[in-house]
Amino acid sequence: QVQLVESGGGSVQTGGSLRLSCAASGRTFNSYAMGWFRQAPGKEREFVAGISQSGARTVYADAVKGRFTISRDYAKNTAYLQMDSLSPEDTAVYYCTLDINYNDYVPMSVAEWDYWGQGTQVTVSS
Repeated sequence: QVQLVESGGGSVQTGGSLRLSCAASGRTFNSYAMGWFRQAPGKEREFVAGISQSGARTVYADAVKGRFTISRDYAKNTAYLQMDSLSPEDTAVYYCTLDINYNDYVPMSVAEWDYWGQGTQVTVSS
């Protein structure tokens, strides 16, 4: 089993920044992609960003390209999502996710990911 613990959410004004962290533990087999999704009230959960197991590939949703940066620290089994130039449209619960795979692949659909964190609220006020 794998556990994901997120931190770093909170409230910020438009134009501000936040950094989310996600620490993974358990049986990851040391080969896994990590990603972030978000879900706003009344909307479906949507892909935000992902990073492959090697770190060589990163994928972003069009809505966050150029503003968000995903990274990972292998020594800490932790992924990060640096969010800059935040706008009220970024307000949502952000979920960390992990996919155990042995290819350098970043899934983009909810169904492809194996494990999920509990979510952390990000609120951006105008």
